[in-house]
Amino acid sequence: MDFQPNIFQELGPLDGLEKQLMCPICLEIFSKPVVILPCQHNLCRKCANDIFQAANPYYTSRGTNITGGRFRCPSCRHEVVLDRHGVYGLQRNLLVENIIDIYKQESSSPRPMKAKVEQPMCAEHEDEKINIYCVTCQVPTCSMCKVFGAHKDCQVSPLQTVYQQQKTELSDRIAALVAGNERIQAVVTQMENTCKTIEENSQQQKRLLSQSFDGLYAALEQRKAELLSHIAAEQDSRTARVRDLLQHYHQRLDSSSALLQTAISCTDEPGEANFLLVSPNGDGAGDVAVIMSSMVGLSPLERIEPGFENMDQFTPDMEQVEELLRTIDFSTEDDEEEEEGIDEGDKEGSEEGEPGQQDKASGVGAERNQRDGMMVPDRK
Repeated sequence: MDFQPNIFQELGPLDGLEKQLMCPICLEIFSKPVVILPCQHNLCRKCANDIFQAANPYYTSRGTNITGGRFRCPSCRHEVVLDRHGVYGLQRNLLVENIIDIYKQESSSPRPMKAKVEQPMCAEHEDEKINIYCVTCQVPTCSMCKVFGAHKDCQVSPLQTVYQQQKTELSDRIAALVAGNERIQAVVTQMENTCKTIEENSQQQKRLLSQSFDGLYAALEQRKAELLSHIAAEQDSRTARVRDLLQHYHQRLDSSSALLQTAISCTDEPGEANFLLVSPNGDGAGDVAVIMSSMVGLSPLERIEPGFENMDQFTPDMEQVEELLRTIDFSTEDDEEEEEGIDEGDKEGSEEGEPGQQDKASGVGAERNQRDGMMVPDRK
């Protein structure tokens, strides 16, 4: 069964305000100026003047000799007494005038239209409204369909009852869906916080790792400086030794050259007598044997051993260090547990070893006493 609900425009909240701003005389929006009566009702000054003129026909203008007049409020029938100024003596209601200005400004702007659904009518019985619900067919219908129509053998229920039941079920499902969304949102928030925490912890571990390697670099630089200083010291020591030997060799060479020059000069003397009378030292001792013995009697100088210049022993052994550096890794929980177990085992072994060492020491002492006791009779 199909039905089409009728849709019409619903009045907005400004329409209710329009009723409050309507003059009871002209049935229009108050026209300024608006006067307020002693009974607190409002009128257009023009409408109030018309009522006052009708109630006081002899009051033609403010220049007349008649002093004042009276008329009744059209809303509450309260008698309003006026002085010689007439309606011009009434106080203006500026608040209502401001409200009128705001109302006219708001009413001039476009307003959204609201839709209201009328009570749908039955498609088969156009004069009957949909007022019951067919539980068997799961559709709303009218009473005539139940009595004479297609739903006379079906189970029906009041429309309001089914409406409340299905609305409650839908509300419960909406609440469950909202609760599920809240749980999912909580999980999402937790995961986002977990990602943030992971990022923060990673940054912290990166800083710690960088600090550890910086310390390692510093230790390597320090050790490098120490080894370089050792090489420099060895270089200075060996160079000093070689230079000292070199100085001695230069001195020996100078002495040998002087003796050689003297010997050559002796060989240049003519005649045997002059040759034998030549004195290398100028003392008249002219003995060639003295010169020869001086040359032969020179003691041999010290020489550096072969390979003295070799510095290969200062080549560092970096293989083990490189292997050790390559084994640098992150510590795990299993490694920490193993280290704790090793530490505990060492402590227990040391505690158990102390009594054993005492027993061993006592046994050695007893054996020594026994050996000493056996040796005493032999001495006697």
